[in-house]
Amino acid sequence: MNLRKKADQYHLTSIALHWLMLALFVGVYASINLRELFDKGTVPREALKSVHFMLGLVMFGLVWLRLAMRAVYPAPRTQSALPQWQAMAAKLAHLALYAIMIGMPLLGWLVLSAAGKPIPFFGLELPALIGQDKALAGQLKEIHEVVGTAGYFLIGGHAAAALFHHYIQRDNTLLRMWPVSRKMAT
Repeated sequence: MNLRKKADQYHLTSIALHWLMLALFVGVYASINLRELFDKGTVPREALKSVHFMLGLVMFGLVWLRLAMRAVYPAPRTQSALPQWQAMAAKLAHLALYAIMIGMPLLGWLVLSAAGKPIPFFGLELPALIGQDKALAGQLKEIHEVVGTAGYFLIGGHAAAALFHHYIQRDNTLLRMWPVSRKMAT
């Protein structure tokens, strides 16, 4: 397998990490929302919460590899220069997405720590980051939920922008991160 970077496409590792992060986002959001189907304290509900925590922590670990790849392999150019407002919006959206991928798992870890609950990670129990403080846990949980809701809109906007570039502007923005041949019709 050739892992070299092509001039008009992201590095294959960056592409794989991008789509893996999307899968993790889907898993994180699905697990926390699906838990509502079960009564409090039931095994399925607790299992879904654990999956939510663990996938968030996996995301936290992988985001650092993504950032390293981004530093080593800068983004390939688009076919045509973007208007300044689009370039700025893209930068801000990417910064916000990275902030979510770093901040939300940390916030979740802090929530569990402050609530005095275990921090599960695939059979391990991670240490608490702070001491138990129920009031702080409630405040952090509220922030975590608000930012999580904002994440839906941010991820949706990111996807909509990629589709806009592909189908309306007809440039290579989406194809630079597409995991298959770039010869896909635009």
